[in-house]
Amino acid sequence: MSRNIETVNRYLDGFRKNDHAQILSCLTDDIEWTVFGAFRLSGKDAYDKAIDGPPEFVNPPHLEVVRMVEQNDVIMAELTGTVRRTTGGEMRMSMAEVFIMRNAKIAERRAWVIELKENDHR
Repeated sequence: MSRNIETVNRYLDGFRKNDHAQILSCLTDDIEWTVFGAFRLSGKDAYDKAIDGPPEFVNPPHLEVVRMVEQNDVIMAELTGTVRRTTGGEMRMSMAEVFIMRNAKIAERRAWVIELKENDHR
């Protein structure tokens, strides 16, 4: 397993535990995070404030890696996940993530998050 994949796995594990320190240790200081259709931010301070997500969700989320591929310093991951809602119930998601690495740390994260309301694809 490459150092880059080890970093991404440690990063995802940090999200599963809602461990801000573990997540931030996987990032470069100038990290850029884009969730298409939702937001874009830069820097560890902004990232730290966004880790918990919107207030209508209860952390930590449940995340599963479907597959992960690596080419040079880019890792692409397909994930599924669920997160509990503060009002009850949960949101199910399918996610595509691109991690651009620098010196075995995440320098950019680009995410596409699709809420699944009916089944595995809708």
